[in-house]
Amino acid sequence: MSAKSSILRHASLIAGPALAAAAIAAGTIGVATAATGDRQAPPAVAAAMAQPPAEQPPEGARATVKADPNPAAPGGDVTITGNCGGGKGLKKVIGGYPGHQVLKDVKIVDANPEAFKATAKLTTKAGDGAAPVMVDCDGEAGVTLLVTHAE
Repeated sequence: MSAKSSILRHASLIAGPALAAAAIAAGTIGVATAATGDRQAPPAVAAAMAQPPAEQPPEGARATVKADPNPAAPGGDVTITGNCGGGKGLKKVIGGYPGHQVLKDVKIVDANPEAFKATAKLTTKAGDGAAPVMVDCDGEAGVTLLVTHAE
């Protein structure tokens, strides 16, 4: 194979995907222009551009939870807050995973399903990394990640 034919073959391998990307970009820009111009976009284009409604998490996993401060240092206090997402109220808070718990002295301050609050202390064994903080809201559960760092 000559050098010229090799170059042409490689150029066509690069040009094909580049042309396809340019065509897609031009179509996308054209759709965006049609939707933002003075004229209204055709119904099919408007439907394609509409955002789907936000889906709820599956039943049983609708509690939301937040840990503060996040990141947290070993030995420091952590406040866990959230919403039970339809659950009956905060029943339990777990930090870490079996054999590597990162929260100790967990106290439920307010089990209110609309705005629960718990406090805990980050163990001194926690190093640098991330650990899950899970809540059980008697029918709904939630999880967040707590970033840990040694000072």
